[in-house]
Amino acid sequence: RAYVGKTAILPIIGREIPVIADEYVETEFGTGVVKITPFHDPNDFEVGLRHHLPQVEVIDLDAKMTAEAGKYEGLDRYECRKAVIADLIELGLGGKETPHFHAVGECYRCGTTVEPLISPQWFLKMKPLAAPAIEAVKDGKTRFVPERFEKVYLNWMENIRDWCISRQLWWGHRIPVWYCDDCGKEICQREDPTVCPDCGGPLHQDEDVLDTWFSSALWPFSTLGWPEKTVDLSHFFPTSVLVTGRDIIFFWVARMIFSALAMEKDVPFREVLIHGLVLDEKGRKMSKSLNNGIDPLEIISDFGADSLRFMLVTGNTPGNDLRFQKDRLEGSRNFANKIWNASRFVLMNLEGYEAGPWDQDRLALHDRWILTKLQLVADKTRENMDKYEMGDAAHGLYEFIWNDFCDWYLELSKTNLYKGTKEEKLQTQRVLVYVLRSALELLHPFMPHITEEIWQRLPHEGETIMLAPYPALENAYVFEKEVEEMEKLLALIRIVRNLRAEMKVPLGQKAALEIAANEEDKALISSAGAYLKSGGGGEITFLPVAALRRKAPPPAF
Repeated sequence: RAYVGKTAILPIIGREIPVIADEYVETEFGTGVVKITPFHDPNDFEVGLRHHLPQVEVIDLDAKMTAEAGKYEGLDRYECRKAVIADLIELGLGGKETPHFHAVGECYRCGTTVEPLISPQWFLKMKPLAAPAIEAVKDGKTRFVPERFEKVYLNWMENIRDWCISRQLWWGHRIPVWYCDDCGKEICQREDPTVCPDCGGPLHQDEDVLDTWFSSALWPFSTLGWPEKTVDLSHFFPTSVLVTGRDIIFFWVARMIFSALAMEKDVPFREVLIHGLVLDEKGRKMSKSLNNGIDPLEIISDFGADSLRFMLVTGNTPGNDLRFQKDRLEGSRNFANKIWNASRFVLMNLEGYEAGPWDQDRLALHDRWILTKLQLVADKTRENMDKYEMGDAAHGLYEFIWNDFCDWYLELSKTNLYKGTKEEKLQTQRVLVYVLRSALELLHPFMPHITEEIWQRLPHEGETIMLAPYPALENAYVFEKEVEEMEKLLALIRIVRNLRAEMKVPLGQKAALEIAANEEDKALISSAGAYLKSGGGGEITFLPVAALRRKAPPPAF
């Protein structure tokens, strides 16, 4: 503290520099004293502004030392470092005994050390733009899903700084500013001027371009004919939902919101769905610099586009990242194969099929069961999609198609298809077509290619599955009592199959069954014995529940 307000002499150069005190310095780190360079460090620049320090440029745009560097003028920055160390050693001011390290920024493409410089730039004053954008989200005009990302947005907007919107790039929207070569006047206007409006002198345009995100921020309305009041603008602005990644909430989402509020006096979208990032197997973000990107065409050639889509959607929840794991693609591909095989079975058993309604009163127990399960999964799928829980929706469809439809219903339908009367066969065919077609329509957003291909081969109405009504709950096809009964029978079949496996009963041999059941379950099993026989059961003998042996009882029914 005793030295604050005094000056020190910079070694070698001999420049007199002031001693200041500032909260930016970490007093616990090192000596608590640090040299700052207001022209060549962003944080030091801020300190320099607070203390009105001179901004001394010692490195130029070619990374060579300027005249301010004294005898080092013209040296490359790396050469200058070596020369400075040598001079410090010669003066006895260190450099020999203790190596010194410092953290510097590097170019993510070539690894070259980045040297910060001060340069003239264009800035956008953000406080007036941020205020209405903050209120719009707090008032619920725009809602974030998941809700936790609202805090990320508000934290950035409430602590926002003026935005540097000019870039020194070869492409982009050019800064609409011209300078008079004679009088130096700055001209900013929408139409390109030809001469200076003050003195009539020649003009040249600013060579910088707008930040990419400035241009992207105009997307919700500039693509629709704005500033003209076009039909597209009135119809599509504001839009319903924006789907984007968590890493560009500040770069893009926030800027679209405040730009739309400034230009069109409304938010650009009502909801913002934030999804996670697809990371590599090590949990790293994919990037060109790491060379860890995955070519989707390569994956598609091995597994198919639908398998890739389904793997990604089932592994993702809103806002959470997903590691790309190739082995999970095999499960999705197996699911696609399961659908193909099930559809092939249905198509092969449509001989004599006639479109029309089934006889509701003559539906078999397993028909009522699958129709109810379809209605429930349709209703749950819509509910999950309304909440943007796409992973849960896809998982539910997977369970219904693989387990309920393929593993159970197709097997149970074979009796009527192969041994039933003409009416029973037609009844089963109609249920099969309805359930499979509805399942494909539910699955279509997740696996568009396979569902369209099979849907076109099934009896259907309309040009494409894309225009088919999305299935919804139909209460007329909900049979709660029958579902409860069928679930009991399926549980019993599982028990029989497990016992057969444990006792190593040969596949073709029917196994006599002894079942302890109450009167209600006894009546159910008696009326549906064919299901048990299809599961490998033979003659059934009923025992009273009290007859269950205490030792090693079978699984509870």
